[in-house]
Amino acid sequence: MSRSTPARARTRASFRCTECGWETAKWVGRCGECQAWGSVVEAGAPTARVSAGPVTAAAVPIGRVSLEEATFRSSGVPELDRVLGGGLVPGAAILLAGEPGVGKSTLLLEVAAQTARHGRRALYLTGEESAAQVRLRAERTDGVQDELYLAAETDLGAVLTHVEQVRPELLVIDSVQTIGASDVDGVPGGVTQVKEVAAALVRVAKTRNITTVLVGHVTKDGSIAGPRVLEHLVDVVLQFEGERTSRFRMVRAMKNRFGPVDEVGCFDLASDGINAVADPTGLFVENHHQRVPGTCVAVALEGRRPLLAEVQALVTPTTAERPRRTTSGLDSSRVALVTAVLQQHCRLRFHTSDVFASTVGGARLTEPAADLATALALASAHHGVALPGGVVAIGELGLAGELRKVRDLPQRLAEAARLGFAVAVVPGAPATGPRSAGAAGVDGMRVIEVPDVAAALRVLHLTDG
Repeated sequence: MSRSTPARARTRASFRCTECGWETAKWVGRCGECQAWGSVVEAGAPTARVSAGPVTAAAVPIGRVSLEEATFRSSGVPELDRVLGGGLVPGAAILLAGEPGVGKSTLLLEVAAQTARHGRRALYLTGEESAAQVRLRAERTDGVQDELYLAAETDLGAVLTHVEQVRPELLVIDSVQTIGASDVDGVPGGVTQVKEVAAALVRVAKTRNITTVLVGHVTKDGSIAGPRVLEHLVDVVLQFEGERTSRFRMVRAMKNRFGPVDEVGCFDLASDGINAVADPTGLFVENHHQRVPGTCVAVALEGRRPLLAEVQALVTPTTAERPRRTTSGLDSSRVALVTAVLQQHCRLRFHTSDVFASTVGGARLTEPAADLATALALASAHHGVALPGGVVAIGELGLAGELRKVRDLPQRLAEAARLGFAVAVVPGAPATGPRSAGAAGVDGMRVIEVPDVAAALRVLHLTDG
């Protein structure tokens, strides 16, 4: 006599958010994860008893695992290799996300072309463009290679068939949100579809040892679209950033199982393709023929790379009851903090003036290490006195007017000295005073250590009287 399985054991009723994939046992009107209204729908999930089964390979001591299949090979784009920690790893799954038009497809077409140029087969599958459109872009960027295969597909089954026929070493999917599986509920780009499609592609990458790059969309707030499980499935998550008004682009590692997550790669998006920028400092520092009030150069860190950027300030009198505070490329709250500290501790009055602060070349300075440069630029603009030539400023500003040390100061000073800057104002003990940079390991640079912002203004002669 057979025993029937209770209905509760066969299926488990659950509810899932169509926006982020969050699950709950009962229906609610608002998602508890992404806070979206009306996005929770019922989704029955079958359950089954799992028993022991065959293994793909026997477990061995970790010291006997071969490393040959996990060696880096260059992508052909040095700046991308820098972000990845050395290059592409066979069998790795990489997710590249960014806003529309930032240059994701152009970068990956260049990587695929470089791979093919070195005799390794690459397969570029596009679901957003036709094959002719991709070929046209490849002609413009000199990316037409014999070992670069191209197809336009939106069905997962067809994608897997192409992989079986071409047998590439590099697979590019542009984008994962456009690929759909016919046997999975939902529309392409939905939570269920994206999760199943990504899982299938990652499984193929691991079993066939194919480096797979998935292009991902982003939401209106800049986060990666789709369920968070997508980021957990892949080995590397890269964020492609850039302003529409600037040609400068950055690739930043958000997750990397094979290398550091604090590296960035710099690129120039031009009409003939995307080019690596090994030394981007020149894009963010203006060469003035004569000294100009209201400017100061900061040294920020993008990942582990020191980057010099010029901060500009303009202070103009106003009769408005509420003076304007406008920023571009700087954190508005940090600029407001710096302005308040200068007014409280340095007797600089901004309550009757409009204050404008920006960076040069579209640089974005969110690091507190740019506080001192912002303060000096504001003070210079307030007094109408230009800073001495060849000065950089590095330091975080506290509410009491004190200057706090920042990380990796020797690397910042070395980069500034390499570019010809002769004087650096940095946080330090009151008794230290001006000194040469020999002790700091930077030859030819004078390092002035000051305890607070008031002392920095006195050293640079930016005080009244």
